[in-house]
Amino acid sequence: MDLKFIALGLLTGFLTGAFFALVDVPIPAPPELPGLMGIVGIYLGYKLVDGMDVSLNVLESLGF
Repeated sequence: MDLKFIALGLLTGFLTGAFFALVDVPIPAPPELPGLMGIVGIYLGYKLVDGMDVSLNVLESLGF
């Protein structure tokens, strides 16, 4: 992981959130901790399965 990309991602998110608050628009993310933890769980689940090198070709399974 490149620390520069992590910092740029955090900065971009921060500036986007600040802009949404400035123009009084609701953020396109869960405003509560349980919703945020759901997003973290999705990310961790993805990384776990990706790290195990397991995949399923859905179209092939459906016969396409």
